[in-house]
Amino acid sequence: MRDARRSLTAALTVLLLAGCAGGEPQQPPAKPVYDLPAREVRPDETALHLPPALNGETEFSLIGLAAGLPSLSGSHTEFEAKGQFVRLRLVVTGKGVSGILFDTRRQQLVTDSGAVIAVDNQAMTIKRQPDKFELGRGVRVEFDLYFDLPKAAKPLVLRAFGGPTLTDMKNLTGTDIKLA
Repeated sequence: MRDARRSLTAALTVLLLAGCAGGEPQQPPAKPVYDLPAREVRPDETALHLPPALNGETEFSLIGLAAGLPSLSGSHTEFEAKGQFVRLRLVVTGKGVSGILFDTRRQQLVTDSGAVIAVDNQAMTIKRQPDKFELGRGVRVEFDLYFDLPKAAKPLVLRAFGGPTLTDMKNLTGTDIKLA
């Protein structure tokens, strides 16, 4: 009899405790993630810790900034800046249901004076960075963008263009991503 009471008491205690916990919402299990190894930031670069931004079906993650570079060295030449080179390390990810034609040369840098600076084509070629490529669904590509700014200018915003989508065939409006 005594064992039956203990069993009944234990069962009631479990039920009471379970009833008390019922008011708290259950958290869904965490989604699995890829473990990407950390990499050192290049010596002339500052790591950026900005939230990703979307333009159309393209996600942009700015991860590095180097400003005030007087020249660039490539495999066959050294190239002097008219003012200063600014390099942005960028990761783009296709988030749409289909691929897009991504154009690295379409990206723009806005300075503290409001000037809009286009990607420097010669610097991009010397540093062997991509021009246009197919960005597929779920595809992630990392590369550098180079801009030649006046010496006193400060880079403030990357105006990012993801590429044409089914709902925006011309992709006329970029997404502004503040660098600070």
